[in-house]
Amino acid sequence: MQTRIKFCGLTRQQDVQHAVALGVDALGFVFVKNSARNIDIDTAVNLVREVPPFIIKVGLFMNAQVADVENVIKDVKLNLLQFHGDEEETFCAQFNMPYLKAVPMASTSSLEGFCENFETATGFILDSHAQGQMGGSGEKFTWSEIPKNLNKPVILAGGLTVGNVAEAIRVVHPYAVDVSSGIEASKGIKDPAKMEQFIKEVHRD
Repeated sequence: MQTRIKFCGLTRQQDVQHAVALGVDALGFVFVKNSARNIDIDTAVNLVREVPPFIIKVGLFMNAQVADVENVIKDVKLNLLQFHGDEEETFCAQFNMPYLKAVPMASTSSLEGFCENFETATGFILDSHAQGQMGGSGEKFTWSEIPKNLNKPVILAGGLTVGNVAEAIRVVHPYAVDVSSGIEASKGIKDPAKMEQFIKEVHRD
């Protein structure tokens, strides 16, 4: 199965257009006020408007208020929600949209136990952050610790770069990989050459 690719933390039109041209499967937009990659609703509307069909548009939230999530999904044409905080399953599922739940691998003792609490999740993003922290830190975790018997798609994140993503795929065999800082020139500003090379490394035989 071909590994799918999500570029996250997009803030500029040129980065969205380049990602689309490279053939990514999903684009992530951050709605977390204390994130360097945060964008407002008006910016998101403009960015999403240029995304053609069959590319998944993901909105990332962390400990948001219900009204904040509702305001985003009312105006921004998203396909998928992604929750990175302390949200319970009932919170994540109330918006009548498919969602991903991020697993804070730095502070999760049982991945299976964590995932059992989110049976309605479409899949799980395994990130290197600890509980209460944002992803996008560039830190990675020990991939060999991931159990092989999870019954939902695994999206691997956390410290992925052009230098290690091919190895990560060989070790984990994830459904998808999710990268933000690993393709940046600076926070929120993507590097076109890194974007291109990341795609090549994912598809390397």
